[in-house]
Amino acid sequence: MATFFTADTHFGDPHVLRHGRAHFGSVAAHDEALIANWNAVVGADDTIWHLGDFAVDSSRQRCAEIFSKLHGVKHLVRGNHDSNRVLDLPWAEPPMENARLTLADGTGRDRRLFLSHYAHRAWPGLWRETLHLFGHSHGWLPDTSRSCDVGIDACEARPVGLDDILARLERAALVPEELARHGVR
Repeated sequence: MATFFTADTHFGDPHVLRHGRAHFGSVAAHDEALIANWNAVVGADDTIWHLGDFAVDSSRQRCAEIFSKLHGVKHLVRGNHDSNRVLDLPWAEPPMENARLTLADGTGRDRRLFLSHYAHRAWPGLWRETLHLFGHSHGWLPDTSRSCDVGIDACEARPVGLDDILARLERAALVPEELARHGVR
């Protein structure tokens, strides 16, 4: 079993087609492509953390239909577009505003993570090598050595695993300001 992260799927949202996702052609094609991409990465027993904005402009029935098609044990960190039609879906646990967890990377090293829909300039555990994963920015904010956008606009329209995230962070040119001031990467 693996753990994956994603954000900003915006299922049912015609607005995102005008802002970087026009190549999908239609909302229906957008939704079906994201479902296929999700299921190509996430297995039935894998864990997936969705960091907000699951669906916009979708009925309760459509949200439930999409949710049921997606593989994995699903957790939600609430985003600004996640109304009751999303919050009431059968998530593995009640949706939360943010989350902290520890996962082993591919080498077995434990990595502490702070998950939020929104990007933070500083976050709990920053000085103790806690990494920050977020959504909301649709790929507009550059990665830092300790934080990155895991939304589909920043991750080739699919969920991403921890080792891929770590490789991105290693390549990041920017360092969180609070750390850079002290010469820490």
